[in-house]
Amino acid sequence: IYGSLTLQQIEEKIAEQARKLKVDVAFFQSNSEGAIIDHLQQQGPASQGVIINPGALTHYSLALRDALADLTVPVVEVHLSNIYAREPFRRRSVIAGVVRGQVSGLGWYGYVAALEYLVDERRQGGK
Repeated sequence: IYGSLTLQQIEEKIAEQARKLKVDVAFFQSNSEGAIIDHLQQQGPASQGVIINPGALTHYSLALRDALADLTVPVVEVHLSNIYAREPFRRRSVIAGVVRGQVSGLGWYGYVAALEYLVDERRQGGK
C-alpha cells in the first residue's frame, strides 16, 4: 500500500529533483508528535515551504494542525497511499484545512510533485 522504497530511497529521489531545480531541501522524520511540532516551530519559519506526511496524525492531531496553521510559509500535505480510498476513519484529514494543498495516492512521486509546486510558487512570487 505504501510502495517498496525505503525512506532513504524516497529522500534520495527528492534530493535528486531538488538538485535539478537548484533548491536545497532538509529532511526530518519522527514518530513522535511532539518532536514533529517542535521541529516545525523551530525550523519552519526559516524555510520557504514545508512538505509533510503526517501519517496517522492526519486524522486526529489538532496540535499538529495548530502548529501548521501558525506557519507563514506554504505547506503541502503528502500521503503515499490514497487516504480517500481506504478505511472510513482514514478519509478525514484535520490537516487539510490549513495547508496549501494535498497530494494523496501518488506514492513517492507525491513528494516530488509537492516540491515542484512549492518551487514554482516561490519563483512566481507566491500567493
